Amino acid sequence: MENKEFKGHVIVVPYPSQGHINPLLQFAKRLASKGVKATLATTRYTVGSICAPHICVEAISDGFDEGGYSQAGNVEFYLKSFREQGSRTLTQLIRKFKHTGTPVTCVVYDSFLPWALDVAKQQGIHGGSFFTNSAAVCSIFSRIHHGRLALPLTPETTPLMLPGLPPLNFRDLPTFLRFPDSYPAYLAMKLSQFTTLNQVDWVFANTFEDLEREEAKGVSELWRAKMIGPMVPSAYLDERIKGDRGYGSSLWKPLSEECMEWLETKPSKSVVYISFGSMVSLTEEEMEEIAGGLKESELHYLWIVRSSEQKKLPKWFLDLDKEKGMVVTWCNQLEMLSHPAVGCFVTHCGWNSTLEGLSLGVPMIGVPKWADQLTDAKFVEDIWGIGVRAKEDEEGVVRREELVKCLDEVMQGERSREMKRNANKWKEIAKKAISERGSSDECINEFVQQLTAIAQQIN
Repeated sequence: MENKEFKGHVIVVPYPSQGHINPLLQFAKRLASKGVKATLATTRYTVGSICAPHICVEAISDGFDEGGYSQAGNVEFYLKSFREQGSRTLTQLIRKFKHTGTPVTCVVYDSFLPWALDVAKQQGIHGGSFFTNSAAVCSIFSRIHHGRLALPLTPETTPLMLPGLPPLNFRDLPTFLRFPDSYPAYLAMKLSQFTTLNQVDWVFANTFEDLEREEAKGVSELWRAKMIGPMVPSAYLDERIKGDRGYGSSLWKPLSEECMEWLETKPSKSVVYISFGSMVSLTEEEMEEIAGGLKESELHYLWIVRSSEQKKLPKWFLDLDKEKGMVVTWCNQLEMLSHPAVGCFVTHCGWNSTLEGLSLGVPMIGVPKWADQLTDAKFVEDIWGIGVRAKEDEEGVVRREELVKCLDEVMQGERSREMKRNANKWKEIAKKAISERGSSDECINEFVQQLTAIAQQIN
């Protein structure tokens, strides 16, 4: 029997790390809110950490069901296993749905997993690649993949001048390009994102038109994407998805209630929120310098330090007045950034965190460590004007004096008013993009219309 209400069934396949699961899960929620059946297929190790209303969650295997990547211990070994076991189990999942009333119409896969497109095509269904980096970073890597830009890049060959991008100095480039021999497996993975784009039906990017119009336009002949971002829970933007206050995924137990109670006791815009994401690991020296900077600034602070990293904190810092500052292992970052007491975000400038800070109108201090974070920090400071990038010394460490200087500039310096104005401006632009008839919303609507037409042909 024909199901006239069926708008299609999308299986969304993220790379199984927090920073990749979140935006793809959020995209699944956006599709579900528009009547599409959405299933998130994630690894058996991470499947138990995901709970999102109206999203079906299914497990596939990466070959390391008990410990995920940490069980593999090697990037190349892990990716090879995930390709083999993931292809097999994703195929089984698609076949499971084949004779139901909601057969799979499309696989939307993390661009880190191009083998998922092969699975989709072998099963006779459509495929869409989802990029979790900025359009600017994708522009750089796609040019390298297509032979338009040669490695290695050196201080002598910069600033890098590419269409649609501002001049990029050596310190602004992703670490994989600055030191390609240091990260061969990661560089190969980044370049592999572009290998199947000539066969894919759709390309999605977690960015939005007003934010990166020129960056996307400058590389459109190589990488043309539907800009559907920011993939941030609806409660913080358009509020059209009821109860959508979190991503619905957490690989760590958050302590949000304790943090919120503490924030409630602090004046407006008085707290520095510090988080370096789910992957960055600082040295003891770097932790000591940040701790010293926070103490010298005399500002209130809320610092997220994963349990595996807490042993690196200096003892004297943990003994400081708990009214002045708070250190916790994990929290709902969006709730913290949206709290009126938070006035500054010290961040590693991972793309998700950058979009969250921008979408919530919080000025930032960038302390990037690797990968695309350095390029994101360049845009935070020089292009969008919503913060500053802390300068490292010759040993690559942000010293306490530099952090104090940045905190003063963002919280109360001459430029702080301008940064706050810009942050509020971008907050409104981000909200407009994902709201009804906004540029991102229209891109998602167009995709849903195309899915519906395909689904009706199948049924």
